[in-house]
Amino acid sequence: MVETLRKYSAQNILQHANPKYITKVDALTKLSDTERTQLADVEALYRFRANDYYLSLIDWNDPEDPIRHLIVPHIHELDEWGKLDPSEEHQYTILPGLEHKYHSTALLLVSNVCGAICRYCFRKRVFLQTGKDLLNDLPAAFDYIREHHEITNVLLTGGDPLVLSTNKLRKIIEPLLQIDHVRIIRIGSKIPAFNPQRILNDPELLELMRQCCINGKQLYAIVHFNHVNELSDVAVQACKAIHHTGAVLANQTPIIRRVNDSAEILADLFRKLSFVGVPPYYVFQCRPASGNKSYAVPIEEGYQIFEQARARTSGLGKRARFAMSHASGKIEIVGLSRDHIYFKYQRAARDEDSGKFLVCKRNPDAYWLDDYDTPLQSHPLDCYQ
Repeated sequence: MVETLRKYSAQNILQHANPKYITKVDALTKLSDTERTQLADVEALYRFRANDYYLSLIDWNDPEDPIRHLIVPHIHELDEWGKLDPSEEHQYTILPGLEHKYHSTALLLVSNVCGAICRYCFRKRVFLQTGKDLLNDLPAAFDYIREHHEITNVLLTGGDPLVLSTNKLRKIIEPLLQIDHVRIIRIGSKIPAFNPQRILNDPELLELMRQCCINGKQLYAIVHFNHVNELSDVAVQACKAIHHTGAVLANQTPIIRRVNDSAEILADLFRKLSFVGVPPYYVFQCRPASGNKSYAVPIEEGYQIFEQARARTSGLGKRARFAMSHASGKIEIVGLSRDHIYFKYQRAARDEDSGKFLVCKRNPDAYWLDDYDTPLQSHPLDCYQ
């Protein structure tokens, strides 16, 4: 196994240099002077970050290029809409950087940097309020997890955990390996799309992942590919390298306007992900975060795109669920009738609400659960009473 990891690294250090980062829109020479001037106000409000590798995936001759929409600021981000904490994560914050919303899962915000910054990001506050939401007191977080035996899953997120050096990651992961009741460590990361060289050029990172899997824990790498154009050869190699450590991979993406808001494009993503061993996991409703209006698709339109995409795939390509991360829980959108839309709590902040169905009158202009009239509620067990 170790030799396999070394092989991936040795092959790719020579072939793929680490990318150079770009943090100013003025450096995007492919944009016109007018465009760069127009985007200065957007950049002043919401940070820009990319790298030369990811920007190389853009066809700059195509104004509708999906990668361009994902990473290059847009003047529509100045439209007033949404809020900085759309899922009200502050309600579930135990200490800065540690959230405990669901009974068995603790979430650690371990980084306030990403390989690049998605324009639809729902945690813009992490980049705007430097350090405020970041986990800085690791011992306190580990003590909390040790004391709460119901926590079997720990999710590392941010920002992006894989932006951290491997030494910093080791200081987070190794103590978790010593907590018996923690059985799963999840890393949520878009680095395989943004900077696959980070994975391929660091054998110590791959070895750390392998150590998770041979120490009685299961490592899950929840990656973020939004469009098939991100699945370059080197990105697929990075996913394969993670897989060879014993980690299980799955993908999640929101439905994003002008990126994957068609059944054909989304189905193509599902198929190609399943071909490379990264089956789709969740497709999310784009959260109503500040500046996100032009990236969001109404829920009912999104549901129809999602179901039509699933109908075009087979096998593992059908595993995705369409859901929203609402303040009250993770809610799956499960159906539409002529007059109603149907939701189900996959996991609720209050355990007693998990599994409940919500029935609402249809509203084609709804972007979030809160846009619907007060829903009717029922529990699956009600069907048998």
